[in-house]
Amino acid sequence: MTRWAVILAGGVGSRFWPLSTPDRPKQLLPLVNDKPLLVNTAERLSKLVGSDRILVLTNSSLVDAVARALPEVPVENIIAEPKPAGTAGALAWAAREIEERSGSEATMICVHADWAIADDAAFVVALAAAERVAVEESALVTVGVVPTRPDPGFGYIQTGEETESGALRVARFVEKPDRVRAESMVHDGYLWNSGIFAWRVGDFLDEIRALTPEVSTALARAEDGLSEFFNAVIPISVDVGVLERSSRVRVVPAEFGWDDVGTWGALRRIKAEDETGNVTSGDVFALDARGNVVHAEGTSVVLYGVSDLVVVARAGLTLVTTTDRSADLKRLVDSLPQSLRDQR
Repeated sequence: MTRWAVILAGGVGSRFWPLSTPDRPKQLLPLVNDKPLLVNTAERLSKLVGSDRILVLTNSSLVDAVARALPEVPVENIIAEPKPAGTAGALAWAAREIEERSGSEATMICVHADWAIADDAAFVVALAAAERVAVEESALVTVGVVPTRPDPGFGYIQTGEETESGALRVARFVEKPDRVRAESMVHDGYLWNSGIFAWRVGDFLDEIRALTPEVSTALARAEDGLSEFFNAVIPISVDVGVLERSSRVRVVPAEFGWDDVGTWGALRRIKAEDETGNVTSGDVFALDARGNVVHAEGTSVVLYGVSDLVVVARAGLTLVTTTDRSADLKRLVDSLPQSLRDQR
C-alpha cells in the first residue's frame, strides 16, 4: 500500500482583503505564523508522506507561486485546474493520477491548504486513523471535528452506529445552519464537517462512477487529457456529489484545534493575544486597546483607546472594520471601485 496526500489549494477568496488578492490568495498568506498556510499544511503532511507523494491542486494562475512556496514538491505534482470543477471533480482527477502512478490500492488523504491546526501531532494521528478505517472497511472516511462552540459558519455531521473498526457511520451531512440550530446540533453530539478525507483511490473512483454522473462522464474521457476532463465536469462538491449518496461513508471523531480561518476576526481564536489583549502581526503599538486584530505589512499601525477592530494595513491601502463585520468582506469587496479592488 502506498500513501499519498492531496492538498486542495485553489480559490482566491475575498475574506482576507486587502492582503488577499488573486495573485496571493489566502492559502499563500502568513496568517497564523510567519509561513504561508499552504507551507504549514505541507509541513504537517510531511510527517506522513514524502514530498514526492504530495499532490497540490490549484488554479492555473497560481502554479508558479505554489511551486515557489513548496520547492520540495515536484513540479509535476502541482496540478493546474484549468477551470473550477468543484471538489468532486478535483479529487477525482487526483485519484486517477494516483491510481496511474501507484495503483488502485494506494490510499489518498485529502486536506485543504488554508486551515489552522493547533495540535499537529493529534492531527497526524487522526489522519492515520481515518486511513486505517478506509482500508479495513473499504470505506470513504471523513474526519469529524468535535465542536468547541456552536458555529453557524461550518457544516455538521450527524453520526450513526459504531462499526467494527471503531469508526461511526454517517447518518447525514448538514449544511451551514443558523445559530439556534447549530446550538442544538452541538448539544446533540454532531461533529463539524472538516473536509478531511481518506480512502483508497480505487474505492473512491468506484463510487464516483456509480453515484456521480456530474463527474463520471468526464472521467470516462480522462484519457483525452486534463483540460478535456475539467471542461466536461459539472461542478459539484464531493460532499454533495459523492458522500451524501454513498452507503460506504464513515466518520472518525477527532480533536486537534482545527479552524478554517475564515475571517480576519477568526484570528482571535487561533493566535495568542499580546500583552495588551490584541492579536497582531507586524509593527503594531497599542495603548488602552483590547480585542483588536491588526496586520501591518510594510508599514506601522498605532491603536489608542479602541476595541474589537480589524485593521489591515499594507503599502498604499488600509482596511478598518469591526471583528463582527469582518465576516462580510465579500459584500465590501464587491462594492469597491475597480481601482481599489485591483490594487496589488
